[in-house]
Amino acid sequence: PSCADAALSLFHPITAKWFRAVFEAPTAPQIEGWPAIARGESTLILAPTGTGKTLTAFLWCLDQLMLRTAADAARGCRVVYLSPLKALAADVERNLRSPLAGIANMAKREGVEVRIPEISVRTGDTPKKERARFRRHPGEILITTPESLYLLLTSEAGESLRTVETVIVDEIHALVPSKRGAHMAVS
Repeated sequence: PSCADAALSLFHPITAKWFRAVFEAPTAPQIEGWPAIARGESTLILAPTGTGKTLTAFLWCLDQLMLRTAADAARGCRVVYLSPLKALAADVERNLRSPLAGIANMAKREGVEVRIPEISVRTGDTPKKERARFRRHPGEILITTPESLYLLLTSEAGESLRTVETVIVDEIHALVPSKRGAHMAVS
């Protein structure tokens, strides 16, 4: 099998089928990144803009959250995505809607049970009502900024993060050399 086929074979057949229907082929970052991500290894994806880095980081998580048993999926927040910018966090949330809907539709057509993970966004602009909701019922995916993560970790809502399995740090090169990066590392 080709490298692309080998990379896609890591996923549930529904996820792989959706990917093949939407994209011509996996990109180099996806072919090289997915095996390490699937093994649970810390992974750095360094590639030019437009090569699918965000989907590289998220697809394994979506596959696991959407196509595992309901009992496993009901365990709370599983993925934290850290964005250096509030605007980027909003973009990522919007961009996740497409693979979520696509995989769900493919599963429905194939008669496979699927669940749509809930996405929570927590930034400095998050209304009080949404913050309270996260404490009671955290989404499986949390999209946040380093500052908001710190506030979450030092509040009652920090308990909601005990079930996190994956942390995705986007644009890490923009964070590391700054005070925000040091703050994030401590968090």
